[in-house]
Amino acid sequence: MDDSVQVKCTRCKSAFRERARRLQNGYSRQCLTCEVVLFFDEDSADANIKRAMRMARRVRKELREAEVQFRSRMMSRRGSARHATDDENDVA
Repeated sequence: MDDSVQVKCTRCKSAFRERARRLQNGYSRQCLTCEVVLFFDEDSADANIKRAMRMARRVRKELREAEVQFRSRMMSRRGSARHATDDENDVA
């Protein structure tokens, strides 16, 4: 899963990607093209910043959900592997 979000610069309208985990209130980033500093805030008046923050929130949520599913699968495998070795020991 891609963990980055597309951000559109307020000034020059060029687009670049930033990791969703970084895009939180108080984060700032310089545009790669025009070098203006963009400040990321949920309550920003700029629609481009709001969109990026919304997408970052959604991506972080999906990443958390995928991590929970992964951990639960790993725990279930670990438990079934443990039971399989116990069963093999009983046979021998």
